[in-house]
Amino acid sequence: MRYYLLSLIITMAISGCAQEGTFDEMFKSMTTGSVRVVKPEEITEKTRVVYLDARELNEFQVSHIPGAIHIGYDDFEMDRVSDLPKDALIIVYCSVGYRSEKVGEKLMKAGFRNVGNLYGGIFYWVNSGRQVVNAQGPTRKVHAYNERWGKWLIKAEKVYE
Repeated sequence: MRYYLLSLIITMAISGCAQEGTFDEMFKSMTTGSVRVVKPEEITEKTRVVYLDARELNEFQVSHIPGAIHIGYDDFEMDRVSDLPKDALIIVYCSVGYRSEKVGEKLMKAGFRNVGNLYGGIFYWVNSGRQVVNAQGPTRKVHAYNERWGKWLIKAEKVYE
């Protein structure tokens, strides 16, 4: 019973923060800091980065960071990154940062030495004026995951398919 109550309190705290707090509060409530957080403004055009998209394929197909590699989350397998150098700068992202942190942890355990979790995921990326693309080129569409999370996506056309 005690564990049930503790779980309920944690769930209420997280969902309350996701609904009422600031973007930064939401991000901090969803992540543990186990993977170094990298803000988009810290990445320059000269930085050689491998972007890994930890969202599901339908989210990736709506839009993604230019040059990103889709690796998924629910079905992520290490063989999808086996050709990447262990010392490459790898930035993992998802919608807001939770899934990417979990994949980042797996990458670090597998020996990747320079892994970052993109602060705020693709939502923050787009909200801060950065470009996303799909198979046809630049787009303003971003998969908003669901309506609860879509409230954090300000500067894009939200897609829920």
